[in-house]
Amino acid sequence: MVDKPAPDASRRSEKSRRAIYDAALALVGEVGYPKTTVEGIAARAGVGKQTIYRWWSSKADVLLEAFLDLGEQAAQAAHEAGRTAPETYALPDTGDLAADLKFVLRATVDELLDPRFDAPSRALAAEGVVNEQLGREFVTKLLEPQLQLYVDRLRAAQDAGHVRPEVDPRIALELFVSPLAQRWLQRTAPISHEYTDTLVDYALHGLVPRP
Repeated sequence: MVDKPAPDASRRSEKSRRAIYDAALALVGEVGYPKTTVEGIAARAGVGKQTIYRWWSSKADVLLEAFLDLGEQAAQAAHEAGRTAPETYALPDTGDLAADLKFVLRATVDELLDPRFDAPSRALAAEGVVNEQLGREFVTKLLEPQLQLYVDRLRAAQDAGHVRPEVDPRIALELFVSPLAQRWLQRTAPISHEYTDTLVDYALHGLVPRP
């Protein structure tokens, strides 16, 4: 008799984890955060509720990790397509600050317009306004790490003499990140590459006449 190979538990676990990520993001986009439940995620993913609780303590933990994974997938896809450097967790530094910021913000626009990201992220952002705990976790786990990449890039530009030394990078990044987030959340007008390019130009060069 030929012995059958034992099932690969790690592959089975990864398949379940991926199904849970997909189910969580789909549900929160369809029914909103309050109506999304661990039971609903489990049913959608085709796993037992105990499987979810073995890895996460709450639906918020599932959703936040699913978002992190979605971002990593997007970064990996961009790298494989030759659009980014392999260093996922850093902004590009070509020596041209404006070009680097425009590059990253264009990628952000593409992500915000991706249906996989748009609906669930709006649901989480809206819930984070009224749910203090979720809001803190959303900022701590998702928003702040991304903003820190801008801070690091702006500090590198200061070291290179491309940004005034007295500029606070944490405030400076808000000049282009905050308007994009507001326009996207409130749908006051379309977002586009041209829009974010203009934000960078205005942020770096100001509004006064140039000498």
